[in-house]
Amino acid sequence: MRLVERLMVKPGGKVRLSRIDTSDTAGVDDKSAAQPRLEKNLKRLAELQYLMYAEDRRSLLVVLQAMDAAGKDGVIRHVMTGLNPQGCQVTPFKAPSKEELDHDYLWRIHKEAPRRGEIGIFNRSHYEDVLVVRVHDLVPKRVWEKRFDQINAFERMLADEGTAILKFFLHISPEEQKRRFAARLEDETRHWKLSPADFEERKFWGAYQRAYEDAMSRCSTPSAPWFVIPSDRKWFRNLAVSQIIVETLESFHMKFPEPSFDVSKLKLE
Repeated sequence: MRLVERLMVKPGGKVRLSRIDTSDTAGVDDKSAAQPRLEKNLKRLAELQYLMYAEDRRSLLVVLQAMDAAGKDGVIRHVMTGLNPQGCQVTPFKAPSKEELDHDYLWRIHKEAPRRGEIGIFNRSHYEDVLVVRVHDLVPKRVWEKRFDQINAFERMLADEGTAILKFFLHISPEEQKRRFAARLEDETRHWKLSPADFEERKFWGAYQRAYEDAMSRCSTPSAPWFVIPSDRKWFRNLAVSQIIVETLESFHMKFPEPSFDVSKLKLE
């Protein structure tokens, strides 16, 4: 079974994260077996980005969501490394600013959506408004409950206008998160990545898992599917994300546009 099919949250299906092995590798033996496949995907991804830019008919939005230390930055660094920066934009979404709070919650998201021919990567996203606000009771349930339908409508509009949307939940175990936090504590060059708030959030692990399950169950659609990526093994995480992106872009059967003039008549003097 292709990774696109194996890891996708089927539209209308119900996610149960406790039933998904965070160390699953879909039959790939180890990092040495995955590395050639990853390198092939990265080369192909660069080719497809160039083709999408030339065709100028559609764009790609990659949404990365995860518990802390699951590897959002790692995916951006290792999977998107071969992309042309001119046609790719990474947008991290942190706590909203005062200006952003003065608008609807999707305002800051929509203005960062990729233009035609480009790839946009969201490090966190509009889903924070059905995750953090729910877990920490920042808005009433009657408010965040409505947002599932609003998000679906928003993503459907983007898709109708030519934006392909791939949403990845990087799924790690609490034990693996603890190991990664411990590694950061021991490495002075990584202390800058530490935050007391991240350690406090571990207390809400179960609440976050339930919130993610609801978000993915209710917002995985044919035009904007969710994928649960087992991420305890970083090498498999990178391989899976790269493979799904490549297979999705290849399915569009993109073509270089025909020139608007007779190329044979061009003469070099």
